[in-house]
Amino acid sequence: MKIKETNNFFYLTIALVFLLLVSAIVDQYSISVGHQIVQASTIITILAALASKNSSRGWFSTSMIFLAAIVIVVALGLWLKHSQLELLHLLILIGFYLYASYVAARQVLFTGHIDGNKIVGAICIYLLMGLVWALSYLFIAQINPGAFNGLAHVAWHENFSDATYYSFVTLTTLGYGDISPVRPIARFLVSMEAIFGVFYMAILVASLIGISTAKILSDK
Repeated sequence: MKIKETNNFFYLTIALVFLLLVSAIVDQYSISVGHQIVQASTIITILAALASKNSSRGWFSTSMIFLAAIVIVVALGLWLKHSQLELLHLLILIGFYLYASYVAARQVLFTGHIDGNKIVGAICIYLLMGLVWALSYLFIAQINPGAFNGLAHVAWHENFSDATYYSFVTLTTLGYGDISPVRPIARFLVSMEAIFGVFYMAILVASLIGISTAKILSDK
């Protein structure tokens, strides 16, 4: 089944849930190169889903391109790690997920008629923004150790699972309290994420209702 504009967000959702699930498994069982492989696989899948154009390539050639791209992204991540450029790696990932969120939002929000793919796309944007904040927390924790209670001062990828968990707990305003911000900048980011989470749901519902209402009126 090919990735098209009518189903691209289903693939994107699978990629994001795969990232969150396997990152937790990798973290629990301390698999050394697991994080790089998971992130590379997810990045390639997201790029393919956002491109979402019909392709004349066969299954084999497409698979080979995916595998080659994953190897390249893994190699780049390992090079950045061994070159002591992990902060740059984090900034690149934050920029990528922000760009993915922007591209997804252009296709999903306030445009066209509503279908199942767009509803799933709205969920994808929510997941992408949770990842953006999680990576931002990891960046702050790297440059300012002790900015968060509950996050150990280790390499950022070792805290990835904890940071994503905390990010989505904040985004949904659950606030369990096992991880908490201490420093002012960390508190600012956390408060902004909580505000975004509340307003995103309100704007999303308003957008879906507005588009549905406009379609009903135009059909009369």
